[in-house]
Amino acid sequence: MSPRLLPASTEVRSATVNLHGHDIAYRVAGEGPEVVVLIHGIAGSSSTWHDVLPLLAERYHVIAPDLHGHGESAKPRTDYSLSSYANLLRDLLFVLGHRRATFVGHSLGGGVAMQAAYQYPERCERLVLVGSGGLGKEVSPILRALTLPGSEYVLAAFLATPAHKLVRELGHQLGRIGIKTDRLVEELFGSWERLTDPRTQRAFIHTIRAVIDLSGQRVSARDRLYLASEVPTMIVWGDKDSIIPVEHGAIGNTLMPGSRLEIFSGSGHFIPLEEPERFARLLDDFIQTTEPAAIEPDSWRHRLVPEPENLPA
Repeated sequence: MSPRLLPASTEVRSATVNLHGHDIAYRVAGEGPEVVVLIHGIAGSSSTWHDVLPLLAERYHVIAPDLHGHGESAKPRTDYSLSSYANLLRDLLFVLGHRRATFVGHSLGGGVAMQAAYQYPERCERLVLVGSGGLGKEVSPILRALTLPGSEYVLAAFLATPAHKLVRELGHQLGRIGIKTDRLVEELFGSWERLTDPRTQRAFIHTIRAVIDLSGQRVSARDRLYLASEVPTMIVWGDKDSIIPVEHGAIGNTLMPGSRLEIFSGSGHFIPLEEPERFARLLDDFIQTTEPAAIEPDSWRHRLVPEPENLPA
């Protein structure tokens, strides 16, 4: 058993750094020697990790950014691809004085984590994917519908009408019977409120269209997952996930040599909110029982370039 983690009273600090003229907000806690970066999903923010972050702070230096276009970070008219988000992680780590980290990504954040590990393998010590995108085509029909032409106008009109107020009122009514105190419900309503901002709506639509189309997820990491053989990897999924099917976790586990698969029975897509203590302890155990990867550029080159005798004539 891992030693007891700190209770949720551990101090979490909010900060902002300016990257390329745009403010990037992040939460940070802990002073441990190992760095853990927590990456949220689409329409989310660092608040996804509200209950997980302080639980990890006794042992680790934990950083949870708001990706650009999300949370308190800037929402410029810019690139919202996985590569752009991976660049953000690299630059944020560099500015904060960290060379390497364990990347933990939820949903879209899983795709970002894999992209960062692919683009900058020398910076990734471990990889943890939670209900991750990028491992299969299937995804919620609602997200697919939002890629249709004109969906941004429908979304804007809907959020500008009393409809979203009715949903918010539903949240208050749930609170009266004790449901609103649930972190999952709070995050979902928080995401809804954030989308009432036109800049956030624009970033949301750009981000969705960068990774999803009407037929499903359009960005796949499957053909490159073999490269993760040198990186300790853990895949975590809820067996009741209605956003991205749990079968994608099994696929990732098969295609990533040596990876560890953990299924949370009864959990849905938002494991960091639904079961924060269990997830934090699992993550702590994973880090403590694995050696961090230390990939050098030359070794990465040999992984990508076939041996001369294997090249076609």
